Amino acid sequence: MTICNWKSCAGVVAACAALTSSDLAVAGPPFITDDPEPVEYQHHEFYVSSQQVNTRDGRSGTLPHFELNYGAAPDLQLHIIVPYAFNNPVDGPRQRGLGDVELGAKYRFVHEAENRPMVGIFPIVLTHTGDADKGLGSGGTQVFLPVWLQKKWGEWQSYGGGGYWISSGTNVKNHWFAGWQLQKDISERLTLGGEVFHSTEQTSGEGSSTGFNVGGYYNFDEHNHLLLTVGRGVTNAERTNRSSSYVGYQWTW
Repeated sequence: MTICNWKSCAGVVAACAALTSSDLAVAGPPFITDDPEPVEYQHHEFYVSSQQVNTRDGRSGTLPHFELNYGAAPDLQLHIIVPYAFNNPVDGPRQRGLGDVELGAKYRFVHEAENRPMVGIFPIVLTHTGDADKGLGSGGTQVFLPVWLQKKWGEWQSYGGGGYWISSGTNVKNHWFAGWQLQKDISERLTLGGEVFHSTEQTSGEGSSTGFNVGGYYNFDEHNHLLLTVGRGVTNAERTNRSSSYVGYQWTW
């Protein structure tokens, strides 16, 4: 995982991943698009983050969510996100509580070379721990099966890919997600980048969505990092993403 890689904790932002939208679980913080690079063997990444998305129906997200990644073996990373979710609908009461817990394992099976990108898989399971009746979860288990690629050229790096969501939640459809990200190291401390992403229809009658995020991360030192992105949808934005944001602190060791 690059520093940073981030969601799960994702037209859509990772906030919805912890709540009602599976795409947003795909997170290479602070971006929704992920990469194939796992945490180094016996190393850790820990995040305390908040993410939110605004639509015509209200605002939802996490405040906060906790993410832990561990290099369990060479080329293998184990992953968990535990979200404290919120849902503020336009025409209903505010809701707070545990969201859908995310579990995953990232495996890199092709290492990057001069003329070859890095390639890996990152299957993810979203459990149905959140209360769907309160808008804090999907109401069923969801599984994401993606393939990710990454290549670096000097100060530039790009990664992306996509996969298929298998969903058993309330009114949640199986669907495809794809995204691509590009970033540049401005200095030893600052990296800036942007991404575009697309999802086919996730719920009946919602339609497909396309969006973007811009942002990056600031490295205070080798262990402490600040992450931030802001974005919005460019198609179907009223229903899926009028505006969205992610802010988080990452500790690596």
